[in-house]
Amino acid sequence: MYSDALLRKILTETKVIACVGVSMNPVRPSFFVARYLGLRGYRVIPVNPGTAGQEQFGEIVRPDLSSIETDVDMVDIFRRSEAVPAIVDEALARFPDLKVIWMQIGVDHPEAAAKAEARGVTVIRNRCPKIEYQRLFGELRRGGFATGVISSKL
Repeated sequence: MYSDALLRKILTETKVIACVGVSMNPVRPSFFVARYLGLRGYRVIPVNPGTAGQEQFGEIVRPDLSSIETDVDMVDIFRRSEAVPAIVDEALARFPDLKVIWMQIGVDHPEAAAKAEARGVTVIRNRCPKIEYQRLFGELRRGGFATGVISSKL
């Protein structure tokens, strides 16, 4: 559904990511994905009303997208699909130059995606930027060995 070229372009050009629904719990996928992206050089701004005001990944956790004081390139959504329309509306209102809305694995809302795409925002649905980064930039490992880019060829 998404070409490797598109995903590589997004992951190369993105610098600032607002991660909506990030957890403080280090065993939660949102935590380790956000941490991983931060370790790869992205500025990750955590967004979670339940932990707003605390520090995470060197940033203050924001209660919502509207409280972020800088522009972001990507909004990464770790919320249930039914929460997506409100997040997309807030993202479009707050960030007029937003480039990407990324819905994590298991997160999908076609109507919200269409609304964002109509505004010129690229939308990735039901994928994980950490997995795509590892796959496209040769960081996947098997048995401790770098395997390079995944291929179906033997």
